[in-house]
Amino acid sequence: MLTSTKSLLDLTASDLMTPNVVTIPQNMSLRGAVHLLAQAQVGGAPVVDERGRCVGMLSATDLVRWVDRGEEVRAEPSAAYSGCACCDWEMVDLHLLPADAVSRFMTPDVVRASPDVPVGRLARWMLDAHIHRIVITDGEGRPAGMVSTTDILAAVAREDALVGDPNAELL
Repeated sequence: MLTSTKSLLDLTASDLMTPNVVTIPQNMSLRGAVHLLAQAQVGGAPVVDERGRCVGMLSATDLVRWVDRGEEVRAEPSAAYSGCACCDWEMVDLHLLPADAVSRFMTPDVVRASPDVPVGRLARWMLDAHIHRIVITDGEGRPAGMVSTTDILAAVAREDALVGDPNAELL
């Protein structure tokens, strides 16, 4: 845990990242990948090759882009769908998605960072690239963690709460 002696701008990716990242094999079907993301209740995950190296990212935005290209789902949504979703992926009838490999749908240009990158730089990269998550990779390009916009917002909120309580924990 970090204490208030470490300010927000002193934080690095390793301080903020979520470890144990859900990853998607690049040869997994889109159906399988969406099911995996829905089960994990996450909106996106790194796509990895057979060596575990990050080769792309699959997010809800990729699915929207696929639909925008005109490759719409051809059947009506399930009658079981109530309009309530816990994550982006729960609004999709999995059986209607293509069985093609996820590598066809992923974003190949992934913004990656090493664990020592400062929070300010992570935030700038997210703003510049219009993204919501950065993959933190080890020296061999394998995902070691993930930093999301929510992680950065949580750090800002916690630091704001520390103003007057020097003994409070930041993270």
